[in-house]
Amino acid sequence: MTDAAELKRRTAQLLADFPPAETDRLDFLKARFDAGLAWVHYPEGLGGLGAPRSLQAVVDAELEAADAPDNDPRRIGIGLGMAAPTILKYGTDEQKQLLRPLWVGEEVWCQLFSEPGAGSDLAALGTRAVRQGGDWVVNGQKVWTSSAHLARWAILIARTDPDVPKHRGITYFICDMTDPGVEVRPLRQITGEAEFNEVFLTDVRIPDSRRLGEVGDGWRVAQTTLNNERVAIGGMRLPREGGMIGPVSRTWRERPDLRTHDLHQRLLKLWVEAEVARLTGERLRQQMVVGQPGPEGAGMKLAFARLNQEISGLEVELLGEEGLLYEDWTMRRPELVDFTGRDAGYRYLRSKGNSIEGGTSEVLLNIVAERVLGLPSEPRNDKDVAWKDLAR
Repeated sequence: MTDAAELKRRTAQLLADFPPAETDRLDFLKARFDAGLAWVHYPEGLGGLGAPRSLQAVVDAELEAADAPDNDPRRIGIGLGMAAPTILKYGTDEQKQLLRPLWVGEEVWCQLFSEPGAGSDLAALGTRAVRQGGDWVVNGQKVWTSSAHLARWAILIARTDPDVPKHRGITYFICDMTDPGVEVRPLRQITGEAEFNEVFLTDVRIPDSRRLGEVGDGWRVAQTTLNNERVAIGGMRLPREGGMIGPVSRTWRERPDLRTHDLHQRLLKLWVEAEVARLTGERLRQQMVVGQPGPEGAGMKLAFARLNQEISGLEVELLGEEGLLYEDWTMRRPELVDFTGRDAGYRYLRSKGNSIEGGTSEVLLNIVAERVLGLPSEPRNDKDVAWKDLAR
């Protein structure tokens, strides 16, 4: 049984064998993974020790105190938060070997789920994968793909059987973004930059060995990804006044000349809501210690999007004319999203995407209503209709 004392011992040994000040950052991260201290709840040999998930905080605290390097969750968040738990649950032994370069950040991952023709109805996707011998030949288009311009690998869902209802004819794959036929085009956003992309797949050959789960079972596999995605976006660990509420609170304290009674009341309300959301996220992570994330993550992601948009709107109002300034409209393709390190104009514009990425707020409201509150589901006339017969 691996307990806190054992983890402290192993962490001390790691620091002794690979002193952070004298060891290359990537070499240290690889050594940490090999020591089972990357994500301690994963199995041995895959970056963990099969320990309780709650004990990860013990390792993190020891390494932080030693000023040891860490990976960059903002840059590799899709791999860490979405691809890794799905591969762990459904992957073959060969596929699980992708976890090491994923965790240390050698390889970036992206998510090829959304499509321009499916909108919020992900199960209506039309990208086709056709079996040809030991390969699958994939054709289609994906959209709103974060980090596709950086990614080596992608998690991909495609339609493999158009003759059954839409949820049952989907299969889940791992796609090599460097393969012939994969084309990434930038999508310039309201912020001026192109963090998102559209991806065109033309006769891309994916070996069957890169299929995750059974043929036709892709929707069930994708639920693992989606549930973890919502927690990764909406349930991130933050200190008090972390996230969007931090910059506007600092402005309020430092600029008394901007204060009004109305803005004060609104700030108090949003500050309390942000703190409630932060504490709710802590409780959700405690629940995850004993199992996989459930539909509660949808509620957290909903709150995250709404709060970000309301808080950034308040910040722009508080700053007045200054809030209308935006420092840089240069077209660029960033490696990560940095809300707090940019100006108020950027935060206001970028937060508009929060209610779309990771599942639209409208879809998440349905999930909360049906799976958390137990309300009757909406009528679905297409539930038993073959995908090929659906109007599109």
